[in-house]
Amino acid sequence: MRKCSQPAHHSLTELNITPLLDLAFVLLVIFIITTTPVVNDLDLSLPSASHHPKDAPRKANFITVESGGKLWMNKKSLDLAELQQTLVGLRIDDPDLSVVVRGDGKTKYRQIRAVLDVCQQANVAKVDLATEPVK
Repeated sequence: MRKCSQPAHHSLTELNITPLLDLAFVLLVIFIITTTPVVNDLDLSLPSASHHPKDAPRKANFITVESGGKLWMNKKSLDLAELQQTLVGLRIDDPDLSVVVRGDGKTKYRQIRAVLDVCQQANVAKVDLATEPVK
């Protein structure tokens, strides 16, 4: 005689949709959260702002170091002491002074380092080195 009248695998043949419903509710919540609400539902007359022209970009000052060690600042020949005095004067006029150091490819690093030291002593914070892309 059999102990049970129904087969033991009966529960495996039914489809459990609980995880599918959970997934559907999660997706519904995500769609509700990410949908932007309609903001222009009221007819408003917003105030207008006046047009302010942008300030011209600040001009960078170029320090050129030739291969022989001669210094130029904005096409004016200088030595290190004059360069420092000029930078201090420019920084007093413009605290946001920017300087671009351009050195010849054959210039010794010691000369570039001396120019960078002068810029640091003059408290010039924005110093860039000009380079050319490799071809």
